[in-house]
Amino acid sequence: MEATDSSPRAEAARPSWRLRLFGQVLESWVRIKRDPADAASLLIPGVPVCYVIERYGLSDALILEQACREAGLPSALVPLRGVSGKRRRTSYFATSLRNSLFWNPARRRAPTEPLAQIVDALELAPDQDVQLVPVSIFVGRAPNRESGWFSVLFSENWVVVGRFRRLLALMLNGRDTHVQFSKPVSLRSVLVEEQAQPRDRTVRKIARVLRAHFRRIRSAVIGPDLSHRRTVVDAVVNAEPVREATAATAVKEALTRTQAHKRAHDYAMEIAADYSHPVVRSLSFLLSSFWNKIYGGVRMNHFDRLRAVAPGHEVIYVPCHRSHIDYLLLSWLLYNNGIVPPHIAAGVNLNLPILGPILRRGGAFFLRRSFKSNALYSAVFSEYVSQLFARGVSLEYFVEGGRSRTGRLLQPKAGMLAMTIRAFLRESRRPVVFQPVYIGYEKLMEGKSYIGELSGQPKEKESLFGLLRSVKVLRQHYGRVAVNFGEPVFLTELLDREAPTWRETGAEEKPEWFARTVDSLAERIQVNVNRAADVNPINLIAVALLATPKHSMAESDLLTQLDLYRSLLTELPYGERVTITDQTPAQIIAYAEQMQWTRRVRHPLGDVLCSDGKQGVLLSYFRNNVLHLFAAGAWIACCFINNRRMARASVVRLSRLVYPFLQAELFLPWNEDGFVERIQATIDFFVRRGIFTLDAEGRVLNRGAGQGDAAFQLRTLAHSLLQAFERYYIAIAVLVKHGPHTISAAELENLCTLTAQRLSLLHELNAPEFFDKALFKGFIQQLRERRVVWTDDAGKLDFDTALNEVAKDAKVILSREIRHGILKLAPEPKPAAAPPAPPAPPAQDEAA
Repeated sequence: MEATDSSPRAEAARPSWRLRLFGQVLESWVRIKRDPADAASLLIPGVPVCYVIERYGLSDALILEQACREAGLPSALVPLRGVSGKRRRTSYFATSLRNSLFWNPARRRAPTEPLAQIVDALELAPDQDVQLVPVSIFVGRAPNRESGWFSVLFSENWVVVGRFRRLLALMLNGRDTHVQFSKPVSLRSVLVEEQAQPRDRTVRKIARVLRAHFRRIRSAVIGPDLSHRRTVVDAVVNAEPVREATAATAVKEALTRTQAHKRAHDYAMEIAADYSHPVVRSLSFLLSSFWNKIYGGVRMNHFDRLRAVAPGHEVIYVPCHRSHIDYLLLSWLLYNNGIVPPHIAAGVNLNLPILGPILRRGGAFFLRRSFKSNALYSAVFSEYVSQLFARGVSLEYFVEGGRSRTGRLLQPKAGMLAMTIRAFLRESRRPVVFQPVYIGYEKLMEGKSYIGELSGQPKEKESLFGLLRSVKVLRQHYGRVAVNFGEPVFLTELLDREAPTWRETGAEEKPEWFARTVDSLAERIQVNVNRAADVNPINLIAVALLATPKHSMAESDLLTQLDLYRSLLTELPYGERVTITDQTPAQIIAYAEQMQWTRRVRHPLGDVLCSDGKQGVLLSYFRNNVLHLFAAGAWIACCFINNRRMARASVVRLSRLVYPFLQAELFLPWNEDGFVERIQATIDFFVRRGIFTLDAEGRVLNRGAGQGDAAFQLRTLAHSLLQAFERYYIAIAVLVKHGPHTISAAELENLCTLTAQRLSLLHELNAPEFFDKALFKGFIQQLRERRVVWTDDAGKLDFDTALNEVAKDAKVILSREIRHGILKLAPEPKPAAAPPAPPAPPAQDEAA
């Protein structure tokens, strides 16, 4: 590719001997990571190249020259040739002022002067062109295990540093230098577009666009240029919504304006992060050692798609919430891969001594669990989110509101989503993208505490003592971790679909479409998290072993079952971003033994794999992580637990009936017709595997005898979903037993939870999520939304014969023994209080 003049004089042009000497010294120490690696492919063939960097400085010029040489690009330190007019001594310029060691008015030229010279030359030669290549240079981006602790203090930031500090940064962090080449811009094309404008205005516009480009790249790599925390707090307190809330609070609580203002200021200080680049770099250095100690590897998938979206967008990270490790892990991964860590919404319970200030400087801002009754706190918090939004700060929060104790995605709490949409309507400077993230573990630090909480034990409050006590986790090994970036949700596209008139809506109004749009966004985020699931060996072991009463299975059967699951997920992909372990069934079993999830019992007729005691209970968490991937297959299997033959049309009819409840519980991605198509494809898969046979007309499905391998595989697969239908039947049975107009939705939830707990005790169901109150609440809500039940004027639940039809369909799935057991355990309705006896008539005088 020819990018400079091909004359002999041009070929002989070389940098001065002084620059070559300094460059050799610097090259012996500096190690450059280029992005993209094949930067030469970006250039326009045959057009002279002029590089544009952000700041002048000898080190930046030499780093640019080294990067160009390593990438096979034209030199930046030779005169720019190929254009007529005044010849420049170098083929680069910066968008900032040149700082001279000694004050020299001749060298303090306007930043636009080099650009103006090139524009003048092109105006004199209409047939010539120059391509401008913006190049961003960062010294000290990513720490590694060999990095010195002191080097974190001299990492790249927004401050323009002096020569001595730059020299220290090169000495300490020169081996972690990042050079990013951007797509070139044809200067001739710009001049043609702006030919009607004055020359000075065109030059200023090009310079402004270049400066904005460098700010955008720097913001994506090291984070936005945040002012001091006190400045952000002052902006929050002085904002109009907060001042109005402050005045209202002063009147309501009989406070002076000064007292109310101080309370608002204290709230803002309690909330606000105190982001520090050196602290973030220090934490990254520490966490690198921490992950290597407790994990066998951290795998990240689909990150390249995020990297392509992040520049120019306001990115809101919305991961699933499984562990306290989630936000540390995600921030560390982003930082080490060249994207600034987000500001993270953390519960105020984590604002502990020592830990709180560290998290705050790492980008955490704290919020109370509930602040609906505190109008001033709500106004301050909303304004703080808006201020971050206006400053271009990426955010991270968990739409579930808290950590999942069951391994399933929780029903979303939409408060932060609503604040984000309002901030966008108020400050829509950049497009917003929500980035769902799935985080999959093979062992959880909090596993035992989750089991205790689901069993009724109170949640242990976070404390400094508890934090110190948890240091013992460093002695354990937690397997591998997968972080999958799901399909992003673009806010503008969602608004255009849900509310086409949103652009005409004022930021402070409450339009009728707002609540619907927030709910739709929350559901889409959860669906996309599930569509980016990672299926690890422990997930597959859990789905298989927990289907047996004693959590045990013969090795030969377990191998067959694992092969069935892997084939089902591979042949019928749930989503393009789902990742599946590449281990064979035999390797999966060996790995589960290594991780101490299973125990092998030797036997002459064949070894047995089992998971004992609490290990089996803990495995239910990892089964629930991927339960949605098996929903269609498990539902079909449930239909054949008590039936050997069933019409294909009957399976489809029941699928349409049950799908809304499964979709709400598992955040499945299909509409009703899409689920039917999935059911049909899964049936065909089972036929190919020999699990089903078809009659001559292909209308009736037949499974093998109950003692056969095919029936065993179906029963094992069905078990993962069977408990959901048992919960559904509990709710229906309790409601029918009490009758209409007798209990409220909240009372039904409590009665269902108690019934499930008792059933679990009597039948030794080692699945704490079986009596999770939130799951019953979601099912009852779906019954209400589909008008199967409704609330009367007194707040009690009413229903008609449609509920009895639903109960009849349960016979297809649940055995008579299970149904009768649930009906027996369902609590009897309390007898209605007898009406008070009428008062006795007054005694009459006999004389009367």
